[in-house]
Amino acid sequence: LEKRYDEVCEFCKKHKTRIHYVVYGILITAYLAVVIAACTLNFQRALPLFVITVLAVFFICWDFFIAKYEDRIAAFFSPGDRYLKKQWFWLKWVLCAALIIMIICWLIFDTTKQGSRQLISFGGLVMYVVLMLIFSKYPTQVAWRPVFSGIGMQFILGILILRTKVGFDVFNWLGIQIQTFLEYSDAGAKFVFGDKYTDHFFAFKVLPIVVFFSTVMSMLYHVGFMQWLVGKVGWIMHVFMGTTPVESLVAAGNIFVGQTESPLLVRPYLPYITKSELHAVMTAGFSTIAGSVLGAYISFGVSSSHLLTASVMSAPASLAVSKLFWPETEKPLVTLRSGIQMAKSESKNLLEAASQGASTSIGLVANIAVNVISFLALLSFLDSALSWVGNLFDYPQLTFENICAYVFMPFSFMMGVDWEDSFIVGGLLGYKTFFNEFLAYERLSKLIQNREKGGSMYINGVKQYMTVRSEVIATYALCGFANFGSLGLVIGGLTSIAPSKKKEIADGAFRAMIAGTVACFMTACVAGMLTVPSLEVSCHILLGNTSNFTDFPANSTELVECCQQLFT
Repeated sequence: LEKRYDEVCEFCKKHKTRIHYVVYGILITAYLAVVIAACTLNFQRALPLFVITVLAVFFICWDFFIAKYEDRIAAFFSPGDRYLKKQWFWLKWVLCAALIIMIICWLIFDTTKQGSRQLISFGGLVMYVVLMLIFSKYPTQVAWRPVFSGIGMQFILGILILRTKVGFDVFNWLGIQIQTFLEYSDAGAKFVFGDKYTDHFFAFKVLPIVVFFSTVMSMLYHVGFMQWLVGKVGWIMHVFMGTTPVESLVAAGNIFVGQTESPLLVRPYLPYITKSELHAVMTAGFSTIAGSVLGAYISFGVSSSHLLTASVMSAPASLAVSKLFWPETEKPLVTLRSGIQMAKSESKNLLEAASQGASTSIGLVANIAVNVISFLALLSFLDSALSWVGNLFDYPQLTFENICAYVFMPFSFMMGVDWEDSFIVGGLLGYKTFFNEFLAYERLSKLIQNREKGGSMYINGVKQYMTVRSEVIATYALCGFANFGSLGLVIGGLTSIAPSKKKEIADGAFRAMIAGTVACFMTACVAGMLTVPSLEVSCHILLGNTSNFTDFPANSTELVECCQQLFT
């Protein structure tokens, strides 16, 4: 028996590759049979599975052909590449002129159809670009390709998601699926904290979502899916924007993970990056949010589709603003030719990866909890102190939110927020900048709930909720880690990863935070330009008023929209 066993083992070792191919072939055949059977029974029900399968097959084939025929593909396109480089001097001016004419024509037609509010958002976008140029580290050495192509990518993504039915439906569907997926964390929270866990909403409902999401992300890293996805997004930004591989990969990684985790993807290369690249790495962290806290904001009641869109759109915006605020003046050492490789998971198996993901989230959950406790307590004290000072001058309404509102009011208005709402959004931006985005989104969720409940818009002269348009723009403007609390986190995290860059990190961190804030504002401007006006009042309230003929709505199209929604 021992002899036979050794022979079998030797045979398996000798034909290991073929056995793997046979096993994979059987599994893939079985999977395809399941997909075909599901599509045959009910194609509409199996449509998501069919789309995922088609995309998986496409990318597997793509990777296979690129790996096998990369040199031949490069040789095939090399004459065109040489021609473009030769004619690029005059071609870039033609492209710029065409782009400007297209933008002007689009603005004219869109303003005619949607109204003039989009023009304010466009003016805000131009204003932020000009401000970044004025306060740039090297204004005369700005390379405009990453700037314009980054803004262009924002527009393309925005138009696909916010203006096309297919794009809107896809992101809306993704948002619903993420919401449904995050609700599975309730099972663990209910078991640990009991049936009445929702009585303590933030501690026992929101924070367990962070733990669950962190676990899932760790598992996806272990199987290599996240590295593959980040690599694809980073490659697109590198080709389209002309940014270096390191900053492109980190910007892509920040769509899914936090500002201290994404640099770990390129950890071996951090000691060799330039000051401009380091600034881009930090800016990308400040201008986006992590997937783990994304789930927490969705649980507050903020639109999941808009949060997803903001996360994706802010990645190219961060590189555009970074390259404008701190242009490249050195020669990057890390290029595609140097064979850049992303870090792999250290877990030995999937269960260990899940356990490590849950354990890693302990620090994040504790950090969120203690920051919220301390900042809310500090805010309460500040409001009390400011009210006392204001009372000395017969103005007891003076609060920290009011001061922030006046400071950020012009910025929020230039994003396209209605003038009546710009004071409220200014206060939210102050919360986000001086404390953190958790407090800002929690306050925004209350405003959204007030609007959905209906009722009086003003109580004692204080506005209780905003228009849907203002809520959407605020959602995009707040979607980033650019605050003073994150400043210390970034300096400490990056210094521990790349000690040799300690001085450069400390010097550039504050500028990166400003650049990250502006990147979020620019994303909000693009959203303001592309957001289509929707119903400002919930359908059940509108139809409830309709039953009373004395309070019949002036605009009958709103009534038609409500009836269509209910019918669907």
